[in-house]
Amino acid sequence: MIRAVVFDVGECLVDETREYGTWADWLGVPRHTFAAMFGAVIAQARDYRETFQEFQPGFDLYEEREKRAQAGKPEWFGEDDLYPDVRPALAALREAGLWLGIAGNQTVRAGGLLRELFTGDVDLIGTSDDWGASKPDPEFFVRVAEAVPFEADEILYVGDRLDNDIRPAAAAGMSTALVRRGPWGTIQQHTPEADSLPTLRIDSLTELVEKINKFNASAR
Repeated sequence: MIRAVVFDVGECLVDETREYGTWADWLGVPRHTFAAMFGAVIAQARDYRETFQEFQPGFDLYEEREKRAQAGKPEWFGEDDLYPDVRPALAALREAGLWLGIAGNQTVRAGGLLRELFTGDVDLIGTSDDWGASKPDPEFFVRVAEAVPFEADEILYVGDRLDNDIRPAAAAGMSTALVRRGPWGTIQQHTPEADSLPTLRIDSLTELVEKINKFNASAR
């Protein structure tokens, strides 16, 4: 049975459209050009960070994040960047008695932003920088399992990416939910693995309570 739900961050809880737009501005390229290259890189199953290399060879994402911060333009997201189903879904899942967590590939700064937004709403907020392990490294999911007070097979990991979220979480023994939105969810949704690998497929986080209830009923 599913007793805990742990969410990825980018394109699961947070719509990153605005943030990627600010990266285009930082690189000095039109936003639509950056978006087109971003989509092409993902469609070719390449690391999304290669998008930056196409415009600025040798680009170091961590170094450029620091430069942005020093220039008064740090990475940032807030309430307006959350997908509109996030708050209703968290409230419904909490009411249903599920343990809730947030864990994704995020910086220390992003972790602070998440705590400002969600402290009191979830039981766990963990980031790759906190744990020293980034998805899809299996160690990341070991850390998730250690932080959640249930067995791995009682955890549902929710994400938008097959490669970073669904595949490694499933390999760690967790149930998974693939949410179909954002660039990865949109591009990967028609692949055979998108049909066969996730435990659940959803278009909105608000579908989770009903689908978890059905899953748990079938597991009894």
